[in-house]
Amino acid sequence: MFDKVLVANRGEIAVRVMRACAELGVDTVAVYSDADKHGGHVRYADEAYNVGPARAADSYLDGEAVVEAARAADADAIHPGYGFLAENADFAARVEAADGITWVGPASDAMERLGEKTHARRVMDDADVPIVPGTTEPVTEVDAVTEFGDEHGYPVAIKAEGGGGGRGMKVVESAAEAEEALESAKREGEAYFSNDSVYLERYLENPRHVEVQIVADAGEEGEGPDDESDVVHLGERDCSLQRRHQKVIEEGPSPALSDELREKIGEAARRGVAAADYTNAGTVEFLVEEDLDRDPSEPLGPDTPFYFLEVNTRIQVEHTVTEELTGIDIVKEQLRVASGEGLSVSQGDVELEGHAIEFRINAENAAKEFQPANEGRLDTYDPPGGIGVRVDDALRQGDELVTDYDSMIAKLIVWGGDREECLARSKRALAEYDLEGVVTVVPFHRLMLDDERFVAGTHTTKYLDEELDRDLVVEAQEKWGTESASSDDGDEEVTEREFTVEVNGKRFDVELEERGAPAIPTPVSGGSSGRQERPPQAKDDDGGDDGVDVAEGGEAIAAEMQGTILSVDVDEGDEVAAGDVVCVLEAMKMENDVVAERGGTVASVHVGEGDSVDMGDVLVVLE
Repeated sequence: MFDKVLVANRGEIAVRVMRACAELGVDTVAVYSDADKHGGHVRYADEAYNVGPARAADSYLDGEAVVEAARAADADAIHPGYGFLAENADFAARVEAADGITWVGPASDAMERLGEKTHARRVMDDADVPIVPGTTEPVTEVDAVTEFGDEHGYPVAIKAEGGGGGRGMKVVESAAEAEEALESAKREGEAYFSNDSVYLERYLENPRHVEVQIVADAGEEGEGPDDESDVVHLGERDCSLQRRHQKVIEEGPSPALSDELREKIGEAARRGVAAADYTNAGTVEFLVEEDLDRDPSEPLGPDTPFYFLEVNTRIQVEHTVTEELTGIDIVKEQLRVASGEGLSVSQGDVELEGHAIEFRINAENAAKEFQPANEGRLDTYDPPGGIGVRVDDALRQGDELVTDYDSMIAKLIVWGGDREECLARSKRALAEYDLEGVVTVVPFHRLMLDDERFVAGTHTTKYLDEELDRDLVVEAQEKWGTESASSDDGDEEVTEREFTVEVNGKRFDVELEERGAPAIPTPVSGGSSGRQERPPQAKDDDGGDDGVDVAEGGEAIAAEMQGTILSVDVDEGDEVAAGDVVCVLEAMKMENDVVAERGGTVASVHVGEGDSVDMGDVLVVLE
């Protein structure tokens, strides 16, 4: 087993991995950005290293900085968690090439094979795993889309090769929509995954999202499973309750599957993973055709069509559901496989007991299209407890909400002897969850526990987006919700003083906070981290001492929400009319055109394609 593991992530998943390490007697190392210097994962780790400024691209996504932190800490393994660099095959290869450091995950070449969706479809097809009718090679021309639609019927899904979670996917309802959808999918693929390759699939009208958790041994030669016996499936999870292809509530086992269908899907996952020479933990996702006319008491039979969707080459947010059903610590199994010890379980050891549901406790307002909070502090934070209740979190009462990354505060996982008991226990646990100072989706979760379709287990992935009564969500928020409080509480001014000290050759950044002390002047120029700085922000003529001036009568076009720039459609010197699109901003899984209100000449452009922006950031200045 390893001596010290660096966790290349933040928040609850970093703490989750560190807890598994602690139980195995392994020391842990945290990495953190400037925004996370007081983060819960930093408090929990045995030691911590700063890897850059708040912007993810300059910190958590900086693979070189992460590996250098591992070297500095003398860590002998890196666990990526989920998100950030977890599915980045290039980063995995960088870790594999680093002397004395082991990658806790599948081999980089297996990640690359399964990360390219068309390649993954070919692998699964060869392994006799059903795939959705579609292309196994990328498409580049609109004619390919319309020809596919003519042959297989509309709607058609255009999907980015490196996509996931709905990013880079566009649904084409007719030939007239093909050109715009193709360009949009390619643009998102390039912005999010640095890969504008896309492929086509028949779009299923009434799908359920069912995924199988697997763990796979490296085989006798250490290069991948020798056969299916080296691959263990730990049952399935049903993630059909989604909003814009983002999972909201996950549960297991699926309330819709018969035992025969469950076994067919699980064995298909084992075959596909073995054929891909895949090791460590992963999730094989499937779409299952729901019968909207079936009696909820009659599960889907063994002849129900199901299709391979993709493989997530990492641990999933919802892995906790499987752990509650099986009693198997998936993170520990990851560490055992990576260290060469091998799996501690075989397929015959796996037994599913009871029912489990995971609720993502996100700082979002469901009544406002799940708008993420942009500030807040946990004035009160008192999570539920009791038998069958688990909370994975990293924040504590009094912590400020960090909004630079995802909106997750915690995960609530509830177990019961059967689904009925699990639903009742979930109602109790959510009612006990006491959070003040931050808006959350807890009211939405409480609503779902009384929702007829969800309780019956007949919902599909389209239910939230197309069928749920929005007024009920608003009413739930008014009944049970809280609002985000401003972090500006009117207290005396706090001055932060930073020092760098060296102890036994190791560098430490020491930060002191002084209340009521005068601010320390900060020089305009001086030392630099060497990382790219964000462009200066514009200001009005009468505001502040820094930034870029906006000439009288000019216009500063700012972001109305946090998101990612998909494209910049103007250059300096361009003439822009009122209503013209200056850039496209992706937020909450939607493309938003950012337009000029008055028009003029572009004086300066402050963002580029792929940049992350916060609400209020100036994007373009007109004169």
